[in-house]
Amino acid sequence: MGAGMIRVAIVEDHPVFRKGLMQVVEGAPGLELAGVARSVDEFTTLRLGDGVIVLLDLQLQGSRLEGPDAVAHLVAGGHQVLVVSASEHPTDVVQAIGAGARGYLSKQAEETEILGAIQAVSQGRPYVSATLAGYLLQAPIPITAREREILELVANGETDQDIAEQLTISVRTVHSHLDRIRDKTGSRRRADLTRFAIERGIIPRRSKEG
Repeated sequence: MGAGMIRVAIVEDHPVFRKGLMQVVEGAPGLELAGVARSVDEFTTLRLGDGVIVLLDLQLQGSRLEGPDAVAHLVAGGHQVLVVSASEHPTDVVQAIGAGARGYLSKQAEETEILGAIQAVSQGRPYVSATLAGYLLQAPIPITAREREILELVANGETDQDIAEQLTISVRTVHSHLDRIRDKTGSRRRADLTRFAIERGIIPRRSKEG
């Protein structure tokens, strides 16, 4: 494997779509196709080690693990999961992300979007396609522009001190904004705030070191 190569694996039971994803990955500079499987169990036997980005279909026919359970199993194995699914139902998106998926794409996504999502996940940023993110706004919670900025930074893993420095405000002010966001969303933990940001299509900005 070349230095800096992004290792990508595919778990997809449909042969035609599986072949299409293989061609996308193999034809992209900077990506290495680390393995291909028709089920999560088959993927596990490949023993690829951790740190692989797994393109996962949620609905695997005849598989012991599918849906959020498949996502959670792969995440527990040290992998980053990017769901590529025929389902565009908001519940499926939320459950997959709740199980630890770093991104969610429809199978209608173009090659350029798939590659962009892989790059985003490899850089530690979540990715949800704009169309699917729009579906998640069925019950919007009013978030101010400043609160949105703070949510972006929280979802990017920044500390309260980092947020204060980047937005040129005090840490106390950051805490006040976070308290209001928690009151609005009902989310107390940072992980839950991150999930809320992803579900609402608030895509984190790159960190200052990125």
